[in-house]
Amino acid sequence: MKVSNVTIRRRLFAALLIGVLAFGLLAGRLGYVQLWKGEELAAKAEDSWRREIPFAAKRGEIMDRNGSLLAYNISSPTIMAIPAQVKDARDAAAKLSAVLGMTEDSIFTTITKKQLIVYIKPGGRKITTDKAQQIKDLNLPGIVVAEDNKRYYPLGSFASHVLGFTGIDNQGLTGIEAKYDALLQGINGNVSFLSDAKGDLMPGSSDTYSAPKDGLNLELTLDKQIQTIMERELDQAMVKLKPDDAIAIAMDPNTGEILGMASRPTYEPDKYKEVDQEIYNRNLPIWMTYEPGSTFKIITLAAALEENKVNLTTDHFFDPGAVEIGGARLRCWKKGGHGSQTFLEVVQNSCNPGFVALGNRLGKDKLFEYIKNFGFGKKTGIDLGGEENGIMFKMSQVGPVELATTSFGQGVSVTPIQQIAAVSAAINGGTLYKPHVAKKWINPDTGETVSTVEPEAVRKVISDKTSEQVRGALESVVAKGTGRNAFIDGYRVGGKTGTAQKVVNGRYSPNEHIVSFVGFAPADNPKIVVYVAVDNPQGIQFGGVVAAPIVHNILADALPYMGVQPSSKQINKDYKYGETPIVTVPNLVGKTVSDIYEDLNMNFNLTSAGSGDTVIRQSPAAGTRVDRGSTIRIYLAQDDDESENP
Repeated sequence: MKVSNVTIRRRLFAALLIGVLAFGLLAGRLGYVQLWKGEELAAKAEDSWRREIPFAAKRGEIMDRNGSLLAYNISSPTIMAIPAQVKDARDAAAKLSAVLGMTEDSIFTTITKKQLIVYIKPGGRKITTDKAQQIKDLNLPGIVVAEDNKRYYPLGSFASHVLGFTGIDNQGLTGIEAKYDALLQGINGNVSFLSDAKGDLMPGSSDTYSAPKDGLNLELTLDKQIQTIMERELDQAMVKLKPDDAIAIAMDPNTGEILGMASRPTYEPDKYKEVDQEIYNRNLPIWMTYEPGSTFKIITLAAALEENKVNLTTDHFFDPGAVEIGGARLRCWKKGGHGSQTFLEVVQNSCNPGFVALGNRLGKDKLFEYIKNFGFGKKTGIDLGGEENGIMFKMSQVGPVELATTSFGQGVSVTPIQQIAAVSAAINGGTLYKPHVAKKWINPDTGETVSTVEPEAVRKVISDKTSEQVRGALESVVAKGTGRNAFIDGYRVGGKTGTAQKVVNGRYSPNEHIVSFVGFAPADNPKIVVYVAVDNPQGIQFGGVVAAPIVHNILADALPYMGVQPSSKQINKDYKYGETPIVTVPNLVGKTVSDIYEDLNMNFNLTSAGSGDTVIRQSPAAGTRVDRGSTIRIYLAQDDDESENP
């Protein structure tokens, strides 16, 4: 069939039109890609070529309230490989093996992987700077020494459960390290470069360095000196008493700041892998729950005083040794009871039947209202992980027996941190504070404070007047009652003992107890509260015998360190049989030998030096407090020769 010229021209025109349209579309697409999307696509291409060698940020330092370092970083480089750039893998593996202590085969397998960048681990992670320099000196193609650091705890096991520790990648795993990981960690930097699919450097490209941003430094509320005192006392208790566990907490009752927190058994954060995980995962002062025993009586006392249910000096109670409540016989710790006593003596003697009477005067609704308001049954909110709630009776479960036992600290379960927070509220004027261990955040570059953790008052629980009465009653416990082993001559100390049977296999054990003591000073204006609990000590198991002396030792060292001055207004101690009273040395200077025996009053022994009748010097000096029966040495001279210097 013959095709006309017209048809041919039409077909050529159509083909030309299609060609022009196709070319136009192609040109338009090319222009769109080159001009409109060019920067975006170029950036995507560069991202696919870019490789990064990380530079770790320095984790923020942790220090005590006075700036003493508790955790910081030391340089600890990491070895990496870019497999495509390794020229002789077998030779490189042999040389690296000699430095890193890894097998040659394991290194060879790592550096020949079909990956862009690989870590040579475990031997190449966080190595010493000496080893890093040795590897740099080898000048091996494709082997990179990346800047890195690791966490260092210079004081070993010091405050280990509070501080916690970090993992291989400097991430916080426990304690403060985990709680504030995001603020401490910082932002890593890197050195980036462009390479092709084989890993070779792109021609004409250059390295780009992005500096890391270091984490914030953290100042804690802990006081290194107070913490050291507590750690020392717990170590001695573990050796002497051989308990299952022991804990100690010191707190500023007026702010909720934790001045010290320790528990045994303990561990070193640098060596956490060497101990059972239960040891480092359980911070006993906030995790441990148990029946508190008589330290809980402080809450019953405070509630009864606040509700005007008792007058401590005029109201009397007769303790026959036990009371019958709902078919249960609840005994006093003293066989035969204390007989007739004021309620102040009930507190001093830690008399269970007396506190049952206070509980009954309050009634279950009112007593448990105060227990709740003092913070029991829920977490305190302290800024540490792993805190427990404790266990309280449901109101539907509270009958006469439960009301009675709760009033003296049995049948309920609390944590040590709840105990010390509640006692602080009872003696600080009546305000419950949220405990905390973080004090301020500091910029590592400028040293300026970024933010400060302010004290957080939860609620007002009792009045100032009631709190003053509680302080006075607890001071009398230490001077005249079951807490006498916490008495410190010259300082006004208040406190309360606690002895609680442990529940073993669902039953109260007759032979295992958790003994405790909470003490504070000065009793008229508390600056520090210390709580100590010892789990199942060997030998005598009473809080006043085991825990009170520990608190005594802690306060005796802490108070002078804190600048707390002795007071002449402390309640005189009632000394029991076998205890040695403390007496004041009289001033004998200027008196004759014949006169001074009236001043000694059988309280001292006497030795002399020199000749003559007049005392010109004495040791110890007048006003010194010493054990009765101590020796005073006097130096004698004639009246007309007092310049003699013996």
